[in-house]
Amino acid sequence: MAETRNLDDPIDVAISAIEHFAYCPRQCALIHLEGVFTDNLWTTRGRIAHERVHSGEATTEDGIPIRRDVSLVSERLGLVGRADLVEMRPEGPYPVEYKSGRRHGDYPDLQLCAQALCLEEMTCKAVPRGAIYHVASRTRREVELGEPLRQRTMALIEAIRQMLRSQTLPPPAADQRCRRCSLQEVCLPQVVAAPRRLAGLQGALFRVYDQE
Repeated sequence: MAETRNLDDPIDVAISAIEHFAYCPRQCALIHLEGVFTDNLWTTRGRIAHERVHSGEATTEDGIPIRRDVSLVSERLGLVGRADLVEMRPEGPYPVEYKSGRRHGDYPDLQLCAQALCLEEMTCKAVPRGAIYHVASRTRREVELGEPLRQRTMALIEAIRQMLRSQTLPPPAADQRCRRCSLQEVCLPQVVAAPRRLAGLQGALFRVYDQE
C-alpha cells in the first residue's frame, strides 16, 4: 500500500519528473528545479506526438469512452500532472502513455504507474495495468502495474521531493545516456564529471588580469 505523504509538506511532484529522474537525476533537476529545457530531434518528435494525441476530443471506441489530455492529481502522494489518454473501461481506468521512439529502458513504465496511482485515488477503482504506445513502431505494449513497480515509483516520488526541497543539483551521469539528452550544452557532463578540468576552466574564467 502506498504511503501517505506528510500533508504539511507543500512540495508537489510533477508526474513527468518521474521519468526524467529515473533516466537521470541531474536532467530532472535542470528541468524541474532550474527551469531549463532545450529541444533536440528526440524531444521535438515527442512534443509532436503528444500534440497529436492531445488535439483529439473525447470519443468512444468499441463502446469504451476515450479521454485525452486528462488532468491528474493525488493529494495523498503529492502528485500532479496529465495523462495522454485514458480508456474508461467498465472495470476501471486504463491509462495509455504515448512515446515517440522505441523502447529504451522502463522509465516510461514508472511514469505510467504514477498516472495509475492518481487515477485510483480519483476514481476509487483499481488500475492494475496500462499501456505504452510507441508512435515510431505503432505498437502498444501493455504494462502490469504490480507491487514492485509501485514501490519503485513511490520511492522515486519521495527522492524527487527531497531533491526539490534541498535545491541540490545532482552530479552528471557522464555516460551513454548523455548522447540522447537535449541538455548536454547546459549540463556539460564531461566537464563537470572531471573535477580537475572543471577547476581549470573555473580558474581561467575568473582569472584577474593586470591592466596596463
